[in-house]
Amino acid sequence: MDRILIHEVGPRDGLQAESVVVPTETKLDWIRRMADSGVDIVQVGSFVRGDKMPQMADTDELFRLLGRESHRALLSGLVLNEKGLERALEVGVPLICMGVSASETHSRKNTGMGTEDATRRIIATALEARKAGRKVQVSVQSAFGCGFEGPIDEARVLGIVAAYLDAGLTSISLADTAGHAHPAQVRRYVQKVLGLDPAAEITAHIHNTYGLGMASVYAAMEAGARAIETSFGGLGGCPFTKVAAGNVATEDLVHGLQRTGQRMDIDLAALIGVTKDVAAHFGRELPGCVYRTGPLAAKVTA
Repeated sequence: MDRILIHEVGPRDGLQAESVVVPTETKLDWIRRMADSGVDIVQVGSFVRGDKMPQMADTDELFRLLGRESHRALLSGLVLNEKGLERALEVGVPLICMGVSASETHSRKNTGMGTEDATRRIIATALEARKAGRKVQVSVQSAFGCGFEGPIDEARVLGIVAAYLDAGLTSISLADTAGHAHPAQVRRYVQKVLGLDPAAEITAHIHNTYGLGMASVYAAMEAGARAIETSFGGLGGCPFTKVAAGNVATEDLVHGLQRTGQRMDIDLAALIGVTKDVAAHFGRELPGCVYRTGPLAAKVTA
């Protein structure tokens, strides 16, 4: 595996389903510490309606405040539509993420659009973002299965990927929104996308709903994925899927990588510190392991 990039999505995916709104100052503290820990990207929030998702109501303000500062990590934000892009451009989001669900049911619940319409509109929106000089990542959500529809046709997933590639959009996230992925499937999909375009930059976004999260992440990395999206403490889950469950924990993945001498530049203690504070804030244990058990020695002979 080449150097794996870590995209921390806790401030967005981790918090979006929480019923108790986290104060802006608390979010800023968590984001700043994650952004200075050595992870590569931190996803600050999503540009959605605050009345529909109160946890994300301060996304614009967060970017305005963080934009005045300097951090080690690139900051990203999620947009769902053209209005979201307008807001993201206005507050200077450096990396704009957007996507299409391969599940018709999930797509309509999440965005109010069917997959075909969403694909057309997201590609147009992504090209506008790139025209404005922003970095862009596009995703295929529910790529490995859907809580409502069950298995998703592989050809449907690859068709969305092909549409992205045809438009010149080569930074692509394969998202396991419902947590249905298994390692062999993840490995095959990553290889097939690279077969369509060997230069594609693939990110894997894996949920641990049924316990195969970390195994699927390693399969993605071994198959050629360039980046992994994780969340502090494994917090998170899409509120618009049938069974929402958390992501792979950032500190767990970094701990695993460091045991074989990879990503030693990331401050694991800082990650664990943030996760402990997140758990204390919500008053419960999070799904992650290493923040509770403590890490093993930083480097062990493989």
